[in-house]
Amino acid sequence: MYTFGQSLTDDVHFLDHMEYGIPIQVYIRNLHTDIGFIQGICKEFVKVNNLYYSRSLYTFISRPGY
Repeated sequence: MYTFGQSLTDDVHFLDHMEYGIPIQVYIRNLHTDIGFIQGICKEFVKVNNLYYSRSLYTFISRPGY
């Protein structure tokens, strides 16, 4: 189970959120950028709301129950 505000870093974190429909929040330099559901992932990007976010530039936070 993921906690509200937990940082997502590993592939398994992203896969769990995508599979179970757990929302995430996307940040860059502590600025909120987006919130939604993961539509796809690969080694370098996470797709949220039809946008691709670089895993090396953005921070992804779990928002269960949001």
